[in-house]
Amino acid sequence: MELEGKIALVTGAGRRLGKAVALALARAGADVGLHYRASRVEAQETAREIEALGRRAELFQADLADPEQIDRLFEAVASAFGQLDVLVNNAAICERTPIKSLSAEQWDRHFAINTRAAALCISRAVPLMGAARTDRPTPAAQRSDASQSSKSGGVVVNIADVSAGSPWPGYPAYCASKAALLALTRSAAKALAPAIRVNSVSPGAILWSPDTTDVQKRKVLDHIPMGRTGSPEDVAAAVVFLARQDYVTGQDLRVDGGWKTG
Repeated sequence: MELEGKIALVTGAGRRLGKAVALALARAGADVGLHYRASRVEAQETAREIEALGRRAELFQADLADPEQIDRLFEAVASAFGQLDVLVNNAAICERTPIKSLSAEQWDRHFAINTRAAALCISRAVPLMGAARTDRPTPAAQRSDASQSSKSGGVVVNIADVSAGSPWPGYPAYCASKAALLALTRSAAKALAPAIRVNSVSPGAILWSPDTTDVQKRKVLDHIPMGRTGSPEDVAAAVVFLARQDYVTGQDLRVDGGWKTG
């Protein structure tokens, strides 16, 4: 998919990874919808940076833990843009939830925001996405028109995490929710092909949490073949690649400097 003139929606787009992804899509030629929950000031600044690139930016506020607000979010996107070509499910929470003190509320909140919200966003995006807006073709038509369908449909990229496959001991709810997101990616890719492609990106050591010590950082870096952390821009470049590449679906692209190789 060529991104020039396309419409993208990035959840959690006000700062950190979401901001980098939104800016990368704008640089590639897309107009971008910026979802945020509470980071309005940061989202406004991201919008200004996108507009400075000559692209359109629209702000959409919603708490993705609430399914009704997800419905309203996509109604607003439809009203503002009339269609959607790229959905990036980036919004997430990552809280320490030691298994010995894990509560049902902590578990449910991680799954509501990190997994259920992504599933509902995909569901609500489908009617707005390119070829998916028409009746699904017959199997014979799918085979004969597969190339055209993939180019005129839509793209979903879910932001997962390397911890989905190599869980951290203090974060069972977060890691499990991201593992579920990978399963959702594969399931949706099969269900929505060929009109809509669904992939994920799994960042590694990109942004340290504020409480990470230098000793902990060094311990991680010692296991990364590239010998350094990555950047939000590295993740954003992977998202743009998956948006453009018309013959990749159901895949997880790890951006981790080789950390989890093998």
